[in-house]
Amino acid sequence: MYDLGLLVASCALLGCIVGFLAGLLGIGGGLIIVPVLSAMLLSFDVTSADHVLVIAIATSLASILFTSTSSALAHHKNDNVPWSIAPWVMSGVGLGALISGFAASFIPEQILRIVFAASVVFIATRMVLSTRNKPLSEKPLPAGPILGAFSAIMGGLSGLIGIGGGALIVPMLNYFSVDIKKAIGCAAACGIVIAFFGSIGYISAGWQVTDLEHGFAGFVYLPALFGIVITSWFVAPIGAKATHYLPVNTIKKIFAVLLVVIAIRMIFS
Repeated sequence: MYDLGLLVASCALLGCIVGFLAGLLGIGGGLIIVPVLSAMLLSFDVTSADHVLVIAIATSLASILFTSTSSALAHHKNDNVPWSIAPWVMSGVGLGALISGFAASFIPEQILRIVFAASVVFIATRMVLSTRNKPLSEKPLPAGPILGAFSAIMGGLSGLIGIGGGALIVPMLNYFSVDIKKAIGCAAACGIVIAFFGSIGYISAGWQVTDLEHGFAGFVYLPALFGIVITSWFVAPIGAKATHYLPVNTIKKIFAVLLVVIAIRMIFS
């Protein structure tokens, strides 16, 4: 039997890290939570390798619901959420996340791992290139429905790999000439929607596989969720405030370096 208290404490430490990153970079922390939590769940013998990744993804999304809410509120107070376009983006990501939450349980574990690793490599490459090259010309935002369709794709992929969407939404909006801080604020708000609808899918899909007696709500592992949330909620606003003290290029480089590290970790794990 694993030490539940030590597991929760470890998740609380993890929550401090992802909470700060959520506020600073507009990400829900899933790129960190999923690989780290997967290793923790196996180390504490909470579940078998057959289901560990989908449980880590589902728990990550559930925690992002709280982290992104805290981060989005902080960004809203700092006037960093572009509400003129946010409804279109949020509607799209919500639809995509709901579909992916149901679909993930039918995807083999190895395929899900490959999708996660490939997505991280793509995100890392995109962000590294964006720090080295300035856009040749401004690209206007597409019409609302088209922006919503793009966002649905981002939301679906985000839900599938257990992230809040910032790693995809920030570069997408920045590509369309949205200010980086506004893009981060919008991504934080979208993280709430992705996490909510994605969690519904994972809870519903996993209800017949796990049981509440052992700490599961569908594929969401509640003790780990509690540990992550009790710290990430309070640390996220600190990261959000830090965006006002860091230049745009620095924020982009931090984002890129973070994703490169995660990509390497997933490839060689």
